[in-house]
Amino acid sequence: MTGVLILAAGVIILLGKLGVFSFLGKTLWPLILLIPGIVLHLWHFWRKGPSELLIPGGILVVYSIVFFAGIIGGWSTLKYTWPLFFLGIAVGLFEFYLFSPQPQRGILISSLIVGAVSVLFLSFTLFSLQIVYVLAALLIIGGVWLIASKGTRGNRRGLW
Repeated sequence: MTGVLILAAGVIILLGKLGVFSFLGKTLWPLILLIPGIVLHLWHFWRKGPSELLIPGGILVVYSIVFFAGIIGGWSTLKYTWPLFFLGIAVGLFEFYLFSPQPQRGILISSLIVGAVSVLFLSFTLFSLQIVYVLAALLIIGGVWLIASKGTRGNRRGLW
């Protein structure tokens, strides 16, 4: 047993000197948020914990996804994706409302308001990117298609 412990200590020291642990620490640290978020969800869904666990669970899962996106796309992406932190709160509240034994309408309204604010702020930040040109082109194409297809649908009354 002593030989195995000495061997393990030597491998850990060698991997540390080669930079394996610093690489894992720099790229996989959002797992520190993701794993407890998933555990909180599992704890509730295995009927061992109250539905209130879903609020921090949802927040932690969304935040870890945002941080993974920051690692993959570069930390400068956070200047565009910061509204997703509000979305994490909205997801946690919505999960609590959805799976609570006594759903409360106030929680649903709160989650929808926070979610709408998040989407609104996210759309404002994304409008500063080049993607706004793609959105504008899609809207123009859609409008032209609706106008051009108006006469081919027959003589229907109504908005469309």
